[in-house]
Amino acid sequence: MPKKRPIAIDLFSGSGGLTLGLKQAGFRVIGAVECDSLAAETYRVNHKNTVLWETDIRALSISDVKGRLKLKTGELDLLAGCPPCQGFSSMRTLNGKRNIVDPRNDLVFEFLRFIKEIEPKAIMMENVPGLAKDGRLAAFCEEIKRLGYFSKCEILDAANFGVPQRRHRMVLLATKYGAPNFASPDTKRLTVKETISFLPPAGESEDPLHNLAETRSSRILNLIKIIPKDGGSRKDIGAENQLDCHKKCNGFKDVYGRMSWNDVAPTITGGCVNPSKGRFLHPEYNRAITLREAALLQTFPLDYYFSLRRGKMPAAELIGNSLPPEFIRRHAIVLKEYLGTNSFGLQKNE
Repeated sequence: MPKKRPIAIDLFSGSGGLTLGLKQAGFRVIGAVECDSLAAETYRVNHKNTVLWETDIRALSISDVKGRLKLKTGELDLLAGCPPCQGFSSMRTLNGKRNIVDPRNDLVFEFLRFIKEIEPKAIMMENVPGLAKDGRLAAFCEEIKRLGYFSKCEILDAANFGVPQRRHRMVLLATKYGAPNFASPDTKRLTVKETISFLPPAGESEDPLHNLAETRSSRILNLIKIIPKDGGSRKDIGAENQLDCHKKCNGFKDVYGRMSWNDVAPTITGGCVNPSKGRFLHPEYNRAITLREAALLQTFPLDYYFSLRRGKMPAAELIGNSLPPEFIRRHAIVLKEYLGTNSFGLQKNE
């Protein structure tokens, strides 16, 4: 008999970074939920065999999900997801000094609603570190403990797990058979040079994500040109060359900074193609990184599709808001092995 693959559902799936990581680890992702139309469009192109509900998860009937997927209670191997995390971000909360009232913060309890009704064998939840300090996570963990799950939660840097960028994330793993371990960290980090230096010059490829032109004023273009290559920043160009807005601000030192070839990138965000949003200038060329370079730094494969229907910046948000597939793959492999070791009876052939 062919070996059966464990099955998973991806909640809050976005453009499919988590789904891709799970699939690369050997899971079959049978269902996903995403409310944003641009993210859903991107997801469908890349994951054609997964049933996608394009709707607000709060309006989704779990009995309908189970019926369409022919899924029985207790049969699902893994329920995974990243509830929208903007309300927990360190930028919005000023590193915990400000309380943000954001209705999306309560979507962690929609995750809990699915756990209660589906009773998966394992849970994977990923989010920004700010959630770890929020009372909602404590309530979430207490409730899954009452439901019989053993959980482990840590703040991990994706740069230690095959992702060429600094990206601190909270990861929670849980099963009903004990708390599984996380993947072991690497001893060497993947660099920007190893990740994007092989690409042809921007505008000279057949890839739309690598060819979109920039529109900059002459003042900004001249500023970019004098920033030293390979890791330079605006602090290297003297007070006389600073923009007026920067002269009045002593913070945000990474804006208009270049990435370093032999280091990891900074966190890839939704502003990743805008040098005024962070250290997003190319190490060598006088431009910001392209959408494809950003996607590669997120560990998406070279042929992964991102919709440009709404333009460049919305596509950048899709990429920056994604989960790095390689980060997910590493931990999902360990979790899958743990499931197999505990003889969970993996369901349904591919």
